[in-house]
Amino acid sequence: MTTATRRLEARRRGPASGEVRSVVVFLHGYGADGADLLGLADPLAPHLPNTAFLAPDAPEMSVVNPAGFQWFPIPWIDGSDPAEAEAGLDRAAGDLDAWLDEVLETEGIAPDRLVLVGFSQGTMMALHVALRRAVPVAGLVGFSGRLLRPDALEDELVSRPPVLLIHGDADEVVPPAALPEAAGALQAAGLDVFAHVSPGTGHGIAPDGLQIALAFIRDRLGLDG
Repeated sequence: MTTATRRLEARRRGPASGEVRSVVVFLHGYGADGADLLGLADPLAPHLPNTAFLAPDAPEMSVVNPAGFQWFPIPWIDGSDPAEAEAGLDRAAGDLDAWLDEVLETEGIAPDRLVLVGFSQGTMMALHVALRRAVPVAGLVGFSGRLLRPDALEDELVSRPPVLLIHGDADEVVPPAALPEAAGALQAAGLDVFAHVSPGTGHGIAPDGLQIALAFIRDRLGLDG
């Protein structure tokens, strides 16, 4: 990953108990911002009282939404050069990787107390970065995303955190077929992968998917059983 990183700005919601024992990081989609997902802390926080929630803004201003951000360009949406999109992914991966190191240090937690929750392009970033970190995070939840550069996974894979993939069967932005494609590649690489399809759901997060995500997060943080 590139060493020339840009510091990400993030919103934070502290734990209800006042004591940080774990952290959930939300990674937003293309053209949105951290605030777009930080609202998910409202239904999750009562069940994760010792968890802080962080939601960074992606490092680039969005081409299609001046009020939002993007992790990297998407040529079929913004008309960008495919080579620049690939370079943008590498830059953003370096930014996010470095920022996650800062989070661990600042919040005073170990990697196995960190859960990443991505949506759409945020899921792409979560998968791309988490699987290449030296020490696995506790788990990764990916809504409505896809696995980037699957052909490179075998050579670049470092960590194998458990992964939960959730997708709406009526997603009009990222095809629902992206879920089994990603799951198959991740399982072939030796990861434990769980999946859920939200019926009648488009490109968004439905209550059933969020409930399953919460159960997964609690399990990964050792809060059940």
